[in-house]
Amino acid sequence: MESTLKDIRDGASVLDMDPKSTVGGGVEDVYGEDRATEDQLVTPWTSSVASGFSLLRDPQYNKGLAFTQQERDAHYLRGLLPPATVSQQLQEKKLMESIRQYQVPLQKYIAMMELQERNQRLFYKLLVDNVEELLPVVYTPTVGEACQKYGSIFKRPQGLYISLNEKGKILEVLKNWPERSIQVIVVTDGERILGLGDLGCQGMGIPVGKLALYTALGGLRPSSCLPITIDVGTNNEQLLNDEFYIGLRQKRATGQEYADLLQEFMTSVKQNYGEKVIVQFEDFANHNAFELLAKYGTTHLVFNDDIQGTASVVLAGVVAALKLIGGSLADHKFLFLGAGEAGTGIAELIALEISKQTKAPLEETRKKIWLVDSKGLLVSSRKESLQHFKKPWAHEHEPIKDLLSAVKAIKPTVLIGSSGVGRAFTKEVIEAVTSFNEKPLILALSNPTSQSECTAEEAYTWSEGRAIFASGSPFDPIEYNGKVYYSGQANNAYIFPGFGLGLVISGAIRVHDEMLLAASEALAKQVKEENYEKGLIYPPFSIIRKISAEIAANVAAKAYELGLATRLPRPGNLVKYAESCMYTPTYRSYR
Repeated sequence: MESTLKDIRDGASVLDMDPKSTVGGGVEDVYGEDRATEDQLVTPWTSSVASGFSLLRDPQYNKGLAFTQQERDAHYLRGLLPPATVSQQLQEKKLMESIRQYQVPLQKYIAMMELQERNQRLFYKLLVDNVEELLPVVYTPTVGEACQKYGSIFKRPQGLYISLNEKGKILEVLKNWPERSIQVIVVTDGERILGLGDLGCQGMGIPVGKLALYTALGGLRPSSCLPITIDVGTNNEQLLNDEFYIGLRQKRATGQEYADLLQEFMTSVKQNYGEKVIVQFEDFANHNAFELLAKYGTTHLVFNDDIQGTASVVLAGVVAALKLIGGSLADHKFLFLGAGEAGTGIAELIALEISKQTKAPLEETRKKIWLVDSKGLLVSSRKESLQHFKKPWAHEHEPIKDLLSAVKAIKPTVLIGSSGVGRAFTKEVIEAVTSFNEKPLILALSNPTSQSECTAEEAYTWSEGRAIFASGSPFDPIEYNGKVYYSGQANNAYIFPGFGLGLVISGAIRVHDEMLLAASEALAKQVKEENYEKGLIYPPFSIIRKISAEIAANVAAKAYELGLATRLPRPGNLVKYAESCMYTPTYRSYR
């Protein structure tokens, strides 16, 4: 991946520190909120000590009926609440019962977002304690529908909106955000939201959802997370004609106008928050995603979850699957449907890992990997017409126009879908893959569920129960011929929260491919024998915070090894240090 990006940036590496692009800065827990143990008292600061009605309206400190009688006296809450005092556990039980009564996933999503806006710690307590049940609610697949209807369900802003109207004023806009100590920014321009296309300003649901997972799964403080949408217009006619649309009503800005706005944004972010703030690019269109990652990878701490996060989580699943399908990574042949950000990013990381294991040149290991785009198999005769990020995957072969023909010609052992085309893995395709593999590995990664290349039921039925299957969106267990089959979810939420935590605890100033490989390695090691017995190639989400701590430690260790870490001295036990830095959502007692 780094080698591809180096070609775009004229050979520059993330390890080449440009002193002109380096500025001071950093973040800290100013008020000691998360350094305090749970039995220590903290002060509920806003711009002053919050009390009375303002305290009940402050989601960071509001506890609802969990305020003790002493706290009600000390903070002028007497009479503003009913007399009953309840525990956080009882509040959690009540809310989960309420959420479970909703039959429509979007209703559950709205209920969770409303909770986040009024009681932050209770929101994260629910999410941490019920992660397997609520993850599909606050993120994929429900967040896709939420983005589509964001204008209709919009009530209160949850992040920063930077549009073309703010050109020349972006630094001022960043200063309008009430929190000063920002550790991670998730930013989108809304052009390629999941597999749903251009949703413009309504893509804000993605940064909000991602950062909720950064806190719940990776333990970053909510106050250190900043969701941002950059609104340069939309080419979605349906939205432009929607009276409830909340963004700019114009066609997308492109070219120099777009580049100038992004340049001002990236410069302002570093100026305001320092060198060590993570900027995660999310759901940018292919043509911008690679350019932005290449341009800013050597000057900023940037990460693209669609390219790098997806690649890392899929590599972890493939490595774990070797125990079920046999052989080493180098023994397998890979065929992708989809040659965009996700497909080429995954392919590059797999090639890098094979190169690392076998000491073979990257150019050679790439030849084990084939990609199919909308025009057919990537082959050398198409090279001149291909986008730059596709060219390394154009191998010598006769042209092939469709996926089924490509499967029959290439005979892959691993079939990976990242196309955003629902049901593209037809019965004929899966039967063909199964015909020359005892246990084919099939990964249908596209989100949301409607865009998945096939369902779990289709994969298991058409392969006669022989496939090892995982998907981007969750599927329920399937019964086939009297046996229950479980499918894993290749969800980026396994990787990016722990990856971000690793960058923060090490004080990393750049992201390197070796750190992505380290994250994959840590995740693959968390798959245990009881998971393999069910045919799973990912660990359960119920232990995700433990997984995130292990990933963070591996990533931090690699950052120190590469000389990219600034937090010195290096902690002796990185796993324990990572765990000690994680935000916990239990209520604190107030003075």
